[in-house]
Amino acid sequence: MDRCARLATHTEAPGRITRRYLTPPVAAVHEDLTRWMRDAGMRVRVDAAGNLVGRLGADHPEVPVLLTGSHIDTVPNGGRYDGVLGVLVGIAAAEALSRVDLPFALDVVAFSEEEGVRYAKPYLGSAAVAGRFDPGWLDRTDEQGVTLRDAVTRFGLDPAAIPAAAYDPQHVLGFIETHVEQGPVLEQAGRPVGVVNAIAGQSRLLLRFVGEAGHAGTSPMHPRRDALVSAAHLIAEVQEYGRSIAGLRATVGHVSAHPNVRNVIPGAVEVSLDVRHAMDDVRDAAVAALLDHATRIAGEDGVAVEVLENQPQPATEMDSGLSGLLSQAMADAGHRPFDLLSGAGHDAVAVAAAFPVAMLFVRHPGGRSHHPDERVELADVAVAVDVLTRAVRLLAGRVRGEDARLPPLPVDLPMPGTMSGAGAIPGAGVGATPA
Repeated sequence: MDRCARLATHTEAPGRITRRYLTPPVAAVHEDLTRWMRDAGMRVRVDAAGNLVGRLGADHPEVPVLLTGSHIDTVPNGGRYDGVLGVLVGIAAAEALSRVDLPFALDVVAFSEEEGVRYAKPYLGSAAVAGRFDPGWLDRTDEQGVTLRDAVTRFGLDPAAIPAAAYDPQHVLGFIETHVEQGPVLEQAGRPVGVVNAIAGQSRLLLRFVGEAGHAGTSPMHPRRDALVSAAHLIAEVQEYGRSIAGLRATVGHVSAHPNVRNVIPGAVEVSLDVRHAMDDVRDAAVAALLDHATRIAGEDGVAVEVLENQPQPATEMDSGLSGLLSQAMADAGHRPFDLLSGAGHDAVAVAAAFPVAMLFVRHPGGRSHHPDERVELADVAVAVDVLTRAVRLLAGRVRGEDARLPPLPVDLPMPGTMSGAGAIPGAGVGATPA
């Protein structure tokens, strides 16, 4: 928990946690993580995509390896646990296993990018590890006009070497990601942790309405072709449509008006569209319906509409074998197994394209994520470390053909719900000291 607080101080914006792909605060995070990984007995390297990797065990390409970890980038004004907690839980598990003779290597990966903030493309770090990094992405530019290629170079890495960041699927046993739930299910169920059974599919689109700019004072109201009005109509439709289908999530989170001047009618407006559902056919139908709405609105308003980007990501099922190990580890630790769906995307989505994946969710009091109020319970984090450690031991036993189950271990920590605030550490305030 102290380490989460420490990493929260590495930010682009004082007073808030903002850490985008390969910005200077990422280098500061690497410095801290490198020290903690080495203290846990790990060898550390940085691949060409900017992922920091700590290895416990033999460093040989033919040795089988289990991956764990999560991402270290954040959304603007994000929380201190999203992503980072999974990396630190992995390091804690590695430290607990440092004297265990594992029949495979354990790699804790701090993925350089997951949120898609800087280059409007998520999973850059995990895509590289999975061997799915598209070289064309190097030409993408951020808001300052810096290409992804230049960002990698300025970080001291070689863009041409990114393909070498990929693991050989023949030698990877799988990937287990620990993450805060970012929702209310575990809190409502009274469970400290849960095993993810699937990650909902999502579609990320960018639409542009094109009308006609004009003087706000001299242009009559009736002939106007105001692109922002059309975008506003769509936003209202998205809200209503999203509420009409069970389990659907539909959001417009980004609006960009041009020329964006107070006394000029907007001539062009770009809006994002984020659509998610556990069932791909429902999500696809929702996207099609909302695009039909956009076309109808544009026609009624006398403007044009076009789809600039459409990035669908199908639902991701977890590997039954690895998920079973997490459930068994929960039971062995004295907690009844519990599974749930993830409505948010995670690095496991990109990694699943190449390797078996599983996820362990940690209870998220309040369920408010991508926000400074993110928080977790101290005792729940202890359970997560214990469960991940046990799962690795169980996998080692499976590889050896042995039973590696352990009896529940006593943990000298207050139980959830009995802390009087001491263990429920809020994420408000960069650099705040945990109670």
